[in-house]
Amino acid sequence: MIISACFLSTKDFYGPCHLGGGEILKHLICNKCQDFSLVEWQTGCQPPEYYIKSIMKYLNFYFILPVLSGLLLVSCGKKNGISAVVDPPGPVKTIKYIDTLPISTPMKHPGGLHTAEDFTRIKAKVNEGAEPWISGWNKLIANSHARLTYAANPTVKIIRGGNTIWEPEPDNYSRAFNDVAAAYQCAIRWKVSGDMAYAQKSIQILNAWASTCVSINGDGNASLAAGIYGYQFAVTGELMRDYSGWAATDFKAYQDWMLKVFYSVNHDFLVRHHDTCPGHYWANWDLCNLASTMAIGILTDKRAIYNEAVNYLQRGIGNGNLLKAINHVFTGADAGFAQLQESGRDQGHATLVISLIGVISELAWQQGDDFYSFNDNQFLKACEHTAKYNVAKLDVPFRPYQYDNCRTMETLDKISPTARGEIRPMWALPYNHYVKRKGLVAPYTLMGVNSTFPDGGGGDYSPNSGGYDQLGFGTLLYSLP
Repeated sequence: MIISACFLSTKDFYGPCHLGGGEILKHLICNKCQDFSLVEWQTGCQPPEYYIKSIMKYLNFYFILPVLSGLLLVSCGKKNGISAVVDPPGPVKTIKYIDTLPISTPMKHPGGLHTAEDFTRIKAKVNEGAEPWISGWNKLIANSHARLTYAANPTVKIIRGGNTIWEPEPDNYSRAFNDVAAAYQCAIRWKVSGDMAYAQKSIQILNAWASTCVSINGDGNASLAAGIYGYQFAVTGELMRDYSGWAATDFKAYQDWMLKVFYSVNHDFLVRHHDTCPGHYWANWDLCNLASTMAIGILTDKRAIYNEAVNYLQRGIGNGNLLKAINHVFTGADAGFAQLQESGRDQGHATLVISLIGVISELAWQQGDDFYSFNDNQFLKACEHTAKYNVAKLDVPFRPYQYDNCRTMETLDKISPTARGEIRPMWALPYNHYVKRKGLVAPYTLMGVNSTFPDGGGGDYSPNSGGYDQLGFGTLLYSLP
């Protein structure tokens, strides 16, 4: 457990938090802190008074430092434009932070990846036979998951990391990623065509899972299942929430299922990281669990859960903190590019990070929070860097990065060529936001869009998990005039 000892009074800390499985862990999280230099580790569960006492030891020792040097001052950013001076990793810079709204503030609905306005535009363009939407539509309806004959295959427990001491049974998580892809694709077919049969098929799949599945099991990889399939099930549920044929009792049961089976695992991972050090898990682990947390907060009308993700993205201890996931923004001759924490690992995971930050940014955008522009459009710069290397196949700048695996520090001194050219249906979302919504330029991201045109979804790529990490169909869903 990590307590970030910032120079604030104890009223700025809160607890307890529910970690799932009936366990209540009385931990303290500083929801204003942006300084990560003073960190205390505890592996056990201690009462709040213990942590407050430990923090006060730090405060007593360091109290005079802000007065002498001003180097450890912590300021909390607000939406009203107040800035914060922070130092996670790289040079000190001024960053405008996104503040959270009171937990009594309702979430916007439909407020997942798509709105009613989006479908009004998409439906009109498809009916006109206009490009690129009609090509995206044809890609969707050709997918075997987007059919009324698709049969749901729910399981009592989702297993990722099976045949281990934690779960003796074998993996079966392909049943989850296939079924959620089908539910999502049928939901899109209903929204665009108006054919209620597809709405009913989507609901049939979602209800089958909510009434059957009770847990996510396995070794540490179970956290990936909770994150990736959690955000996908939540986004699909949000997409279907306005379908009149979804009984209120069934929708409530679905919301409860998402909280019990997925969010409990998401939250536990983000707090505990399986009792490892903060830097052990690569960025995609945090990011998929943050996407799920955010999407579940929206689906269940629980702003406190949504706020948890918003705060972590800016101040979190792990590599899902956007200032760590995108760990270097280049300047000078290389301005316009930013490096991912996973760039030196391999390109399969680097592109997954782009995909997940896109999902997170769009979910937040639909709720009125702009992570696209966070830290001077650093996500756009990361897209350009990743696309230039993987799509244009050109050299890109790289800053050596030290990866902490909890035992040793591994220096990654060059970008990894492993899995270079990885294809994922992910480029249309950031391209249309930055270029069509905001009027910026993204030449390499555009190359990514063109390289996957028209992009598909689960069932159109690898039959393994990587082919289902994205819901996809960005050509149809995110293209703007």
